[in-house]
Amino acid sequence: MTKYLSTLDRYILRKYLSTFAFVMLMLTLISCVIDLGEKIEKFKADHVPFKTVFVDYYLNFIPHINALLFPLIALISVVFFTSRMAYNSEIISIFNAGVSFKRLMRPYLIGAGVLAAVHLFFNHIIVPRGNKTRLEVEHKYVWKGNEKGKKQNVHLFLDPTTAVFVGNYRPADTTTNDFRIEKYDKNHRVVSFIKAQSAKWNGYPNHWRLQSVQRRTFNGNGLTEYIETNVATLDTTLDLQPEAFVRYTEQNQMLTTSELNNEIANLERRGMGNTKPYEIELHRRTAEPFTIFILTLIGMALAARKVRGGMGLHLALGIGLGAIFIFFSKFAVTFATQPDVPAWFGVWIPNFIFGGVAAWLVSNAQK
Repeated sequence: MTKYLSTLDRYILRKYLSTFAFVMLMLTLISCVIDLGEKIEKFKADHVPFKTVFVDYYLNFIPHINALLFPLIALISVVFFTSRMAYNSEIISIFNAGVSFKRLMRPYLIGAGVLAAVHLFFNHIIVPRGNKTRLEVEHKYVWKGNEKGKKQNVHLFLDPTTAVFVGNYRPADTTTNDFRIEKYDKNHRVVSFIKAQSAKWNGYPNHWRLQSVQRRTFNGNGLTEYIETNVATLDTTLDLQPEAFVRYTEQNQMLTTSELNNEIANLERRGMGNTKPYEIELHRRTAEPFTIFILTLIGMALAARKVRGGMGLHLALGIGLGAIFIFFSKFAVTFATQPDVPAWFGVWIPNFIFGGVAAWLVSNAQK
């Protein structure tokens, strides 16, 4: 690839990626220190092993926090090294050599493309896998009550002809009370049902043990005719897991992209309700890497002009824009949860807005 890059391209690209690595290292260290300061008392209170804290938790926390800060790190990096180039009159020299602003954008966009590809890979594959382990540690030792879900009067479909009704679910021992399974024919008539006083999950692959069971099968078209049997215990296999009743607030972050798609399909099939959090997470993982292109152009357009105040002013503007972008991103996620707003549209709103800002800044940048 390097043979297609000019000396200028390699020079700027090297500055971009090396500055990005430095800023990321600094912010990673700061983030880890702050996070450890918040959680260390809880880790000490539960005598959490060293391996659990630093291997299971922090080795997975680092990719997580870096993925969240990737666009902001890119903006700060571009502003930092471009401002230094402008202060040292390198940008003016480049323009005087006949290089246009449009041509100067090329190495910046190549660098943004490299970082966006890495960010995309981490968002869809690496970070979700690490979040499973990281969040398990948090749920066990830090945020012990951070679970939600429907545990009473649960109605859901296992498939188009099988419905399950649960009166109450206890996460502590994975036991349900007032458990019932109903089977329907193609005309939506009940053909049989199983009613149990309680049902306990016995582990994978989806084994359930039912207690005090009544089984009824209806004959013909009349619902008053049935055959009834009673058994004390019934072992069966159902396409049902405890996760259907209990979910964590960050459940969507613990799923890879393929798992997110499957979860959305399962929720829709079972009639479990709102799939918006999963759809938002799915679109966010793709929208954020594209933000790197936009913030790179914004940072370049701001910092390429030599101004009174120098690097300090450029960094202040860059960090200020980054803070505004984060604010818009959080607002967009909240906006995307509204029933009438498509998830993809809400997530991409900051990119639309800041894309317009980038286009205006580039058009008015120093040429």
